[in-house]
Amino acid sequence: MTEPAFRAMGLEEYLRSEEHSPFKREYVAGFVYPLHAQAGVSQAHSLISMNTSGTLFAAARRRGCRLHMGEVRLQVGNAMFYPDVMLVCADETPHQYFETRPCLLVEVLSPSTVANDRVGKYAMYTGIASLQTYLIVEQTERRVYEYQRAGDEWRLREVAGEGEVGVPCLNLALSLDDIYGGVIERA
Repeated sequence: MTEPAFRAMGLEEYLRSEEHSPFKREYVAGFVYPLHAQAGVSQAHSLISMNTSGTLFAAARRRGCRLHMGEVRLQVGNAMFYPDVMLVCADETPHQYFETRPCLLVEVLSPSTVANDRVGKYAMYTGIASLQTYLIVEQTERRVYEYQRAGDEWRLREVAGEGEVGVPCLNLALSLDDIYGGVIERA
């Protein structure tokens, strides 16, 4: 007996089935990828995401922006992702389960996601016209890779140990102390 042939899933089918899935899944051009189906995320990953969101929350709320932490999907063309932190300052809400116009995206690196966050998601995310900042955050050391839009280009700046990364859509900066507080203290 042969195995059934792989059948690509359409975006609408993914959206319908995701509501009933026992775990989160990302979608890229017909392929579905489970996220943390077995073990979930580490405490460091969770705390870094919470620290980042918590630091941004009051400023985001004052500006009328929406701040999401890992539960709301981002649609980028024919793909759906669950960024660890997503800030959206656009007025319209395209759908109750996803956003399309973030100004800030944050991914906390995990051993299983490092290549995708640095290459695949970078390529997709930096194509979003509204995006101003993409932060890739290490969870085992105080190191953040800050990608900032400069016109039609993206500039990379690595911040390690101490320092700040910019969040231009809120006119503020996040310190590494804000991001890593209670997780990895300064050496």
